[in-house]
Amino acid sequence: MVELVETIAKALVDNPDEVSVKEVSGDQTIVLELRVHADDMGKVIGKQGRIAKAIRAVVKAAASKEKKKVVVEIVQ
Repeated sequence: MVELVETIAKALVDNPDEVSVKEVSGDQTIVLELRVHADDMGKVIGKQGRIAKAIRAVVKAAASKEKKKVVVEIVQ
């Protein structure tokens, strides 16, 4: 999952070296914390959050095979 989110985020931003994804695992939930450069925050979120929703949808579809809930958080 981490590689998937990193690949998507690096394709969107101007500073791909600043992209990092941290995985925090729980019993049934995995939280992926996506960090990008401050200038690229808008590119990852998109207008009205559409790109962020699309990233979450792709990750949710990939996580359905593992029977776990995955949450993607975009943090500064």
